[in-house]
Amino acid sequence: MERRSGKELRELFLNFFEEKGCKRYHSFSLVPDDPTLLFTIAGMVPFKPYFLGLKTPEVTRATTSQKCVRTNDIENVGRTARHHTFFEMLGNFSFGDYFKNEVIPWAWEFLTERVGLEPERLYVTIYLDDDEAFDIWHNKVGIPADRIFRLGEDDNFWAAGPVGPCGPCSEIIYDQGPEFSCGKPTCTVGCDCDRYLEIWNLVFMQYNRDENGNLTPLPHKNIDTGMGLERLASVVQRVPNDFETDLFRPIMDKACELVGVKYGEDPKKDMAVKVISDHIRASAFMIADGILPTNEGGGYVLRRLIRRCVRYGRLLGIDRPFLTELLPVVRESIGDEYHELVEQASAIEQVLSTEEERFSRTLAQGSDLMDSEIAKVEAAGGKELPGDVAFVLYDTFGFPLELTEEMCGERGITVDKDGFEAAMEEQRERARASSKQTSSVISKNVYTELADKIAPSPFCGYTETKCEADVKAVIMNGALAESASEGEEAELVLSNTPFYGEKGGQVGDTGTITADGAVFEVSDTVYPVADLIVHKGKVVKGSIKTGARVTAEIDAARRADIQRHHTATHLLHEALARVLGKHVRQAGSLVTPTFLRFDFNHFAPVSLDELREAERIVYEQVLKNSPVTTRVMPIEEAKKTGARALFDEKYGDEVRVLGISDFSTELCGGTHVKNTGEIGLVKIIREEGIGSGIRRITAVAGTQALPLFQAYGTAVMSLVTMVGGDLDSLMDRVGAMVDEKKVLERKNRELQVKAAMSEIENSVKPVASVNGVDFIAEKFDNITPDLLRQIGDRIRNKYPNAMMLLAGVGSEGNVALTAMASDNIVKLGANAGALLKAVAAELGGKGGGRPTLAQGGAPSADKLDKAFAAAPKIFEELMTKGK
Repeated sequence: MERRSGKELRELFLNFFEEKGCKRYHSFSLVPDDPTLLFTIAGMVPFKPYFLGLKTPEVTRATTSQKCVRTNDIENVGRTARHHTFFEMLGNFSFGDYFKNEVIPWAWEFLTERVGLEPERLYVTIYLDDDEAFDIWHNKVGIPADRIFRLGEDDNFWAAGPVGPCGPCSEIIYDQGPEFSCGKPTCTVGCDCDRYLEIWNLVFMQYNRDENGNLTPLPHKNIDTGMGLERLASVVQRVPNDFETDLFRPIMDKACELVGVKYGEDPKKDMAVKVISDHIRASAFMIADGILPTNEGGGYVLRRLIRRCVRYGRLLGIDRPFLTELLPVVRESIGDEYHELVEQASAIEQVLSTEEERFSRTLAQGSDLMDSEIAKVEAAGGKELPGDVAFVLYDTFGFPLELTEEMCGERGITVDKDGFEAAMEEQRERARASSKQTSSVISKNVYTELADKIAPSPFCGYTETKCEADVKAVIMNGALAESASEGEEAELVLSNTPFYGEKGGQVGDTGTITADGAVFEVSDTVYPVADLIVHKGKVVKGSIKTGARVTAEIDAARRADIQRHHTATHLLHEALARVLGKHVRQAGSLVTPTFLRFDFNHFAPVSLDELREAERIVYEQVLKNSPVTTRVMPIEEAKKTGARALFDEKYGDEVRVLGISDFSTELCGGTHVKNTGEIGLVKIIREEGIGSGIRRITAVAGTQALPLFQAYGTAVMSLVTMVGGDLDSLMDRVGAMVDEKKVLERKNRELQVKAAMSEIENSVKPVASVNGVDFIAEKFDNITPDLLRQIGDRIRNKYPNAMMLLAGVGSEGNVALTAMASDNIVKLGANAGALLKAVAAELGGKGGGRPTLAQGGAPSADKLDKAFAAAPKIFEELMTKGK
């Protein structure tokens, strides 16, 4: 068998099935058009509507090398030979075309003749009663009967969900040899060890399963196959695991180079570089497909992967940012198939760098918590860190268990692994219960059925604001109806329309649809499924019937305002890239008649000078009155022109390219002005951060800008009148007033602290004492949390061995709480965080913090006296427990 690289195997597979009449598709995005999935988890996901009969495919045969992300086994990455988060799935598909008689011999031909796998090492599994598959494998392909294994539903019957299309499958198994065996006498096909390795699954979707579990034949039989490129490469390259293929090894070698270790000498370090190589590949591809680090959904998964990279880098001894140094090797190892890694190189680097720096700060905070928790264990004479603490360090601060064990070991303390695993399992159960990836079912609805029955809705709105059309469908309450009468809300589908459906950030059009004696007011226009434009609204006169001839007319003035804002968004995008750097990339947008909102990746707040410069560049293009042009062309041709693709658009083979003179070229399906001069004034009104490395700009243009400028002018002149002087001196005068206010506020705080201290200087005294630690509890009126801390510092000077609980009642009756304890009494068992949490609970509030300092509060002071009466007992119990 000839050794081949991962790139060569990918191309060999795609070429082979092109020869069999399959259309080659470039890998679809990791973000699927499927609300039940966070990521594209298999090669069939982009084609699922065809398998489920929701859409008619453009071809009946297809092949892909699909990039996929699966996250259900993140903790196993690096520990096993085959677990990955990101992988490529080689697949070939039939939508009612070829079936078992073709795909089984083709699979054998590809593996034995094209790849060169030894026939005597190949085994197959089939479903228990799939005699047809057995006959083809045995009589047509020639595999001996003793190398064909019949397995049950758990292994060899595939289903998209509890109901819907399903069918038996056949897996092709490769015998890697006795050196991979578990050694058990029973080791054979189906064993959990690595000897008999599944490399390809052929799914025969030929049944539909109903709610009662009954199987009925589908009208069309389909084929869905999947083979992991990484797994195939490991077999062909004769390496013991996927990580030692050329798809991973260069990345691991680079990681080893950065830290100065050699792969293969230390199993723990080997696992760390495996995790890094897997996660950096996944992270780069996710960012390239528009996923950005957040605290929910796919963004949370990305953030978790990046942080695991950093954590395992720390275990290897890398104490500086390093992830971006791996990116060139990632691009080289994956090959030329994925141009998005090159096109989005700057954005990928920026996002990784920002997230890595942010997490480094979080790691420092976690170290502080660990130090205090270890101190508590030592003070109590213990030798083991509780498992729940280790889990908080892992889950909140990103500490792997190995790092926690290492840091504890340096101080002679072990970690409660059982407690950690119990907390981890609880989290896994919660994740499994809420995971969106547990479902793989898409249901038919009125929109999917319509999209499959009628032609796509032609959009004439690029050139027309009004057109004649036929009513193709009336929808009411989620079902088709013959008509809608006056006063009823409904949705209309037309044979053609000038109404733009909400898409790509641009809101949908409004307007009217009229017929003889009937008026339908359109309040919104949407795409509930691809290519189906639906007009939402209400019949205000007469009735609208299916088949009626109507006149569809948009609100042209509103559309004009939308177009001004949309073209301004493109100008702003390019201006920001020129001012801030080429890494700037759209992360979301909203274009309305009254404002535009533009989200983009950037590592820091945009300064006023930078915003002014971006505005200047935009306005310069407006004054030039440059022509705005659009062209439709193949997507690959568009990319050669340098056209920038936008984050939240999905593109087909043909794309619309928007050009603004020689200033900007982007892919966009929205509506725009004909010349930049039509935009008029453009004013940025807000710049803010909305997530890690993501900024948002809100701006207005055209008719919406003038009232804003007028309001600004009125406000400024009013301020001039109020403070005196003239416009030139306004900023200096206001600045002086602000400075004076800060001085007065500081003096007022000092007086408040002084007054409070004068009251309690002689009266403050401990209300309890345990193990040489005093407890002081005091209440104050109209004192802020900052002042409470200052008062606590003053009290601590007088009572260095006291734990303090201080409460400040605000002017609206709310309560601020502060608890403080010095380091020396923490060693004796004091814990400000635990105390404050318990007292806040008595108040009906919340709070917590470190053993030395904690803060919290409650919405009402009604229970304050009762809580303070209980505080000494709480203190005594905590001290006794802590000791």
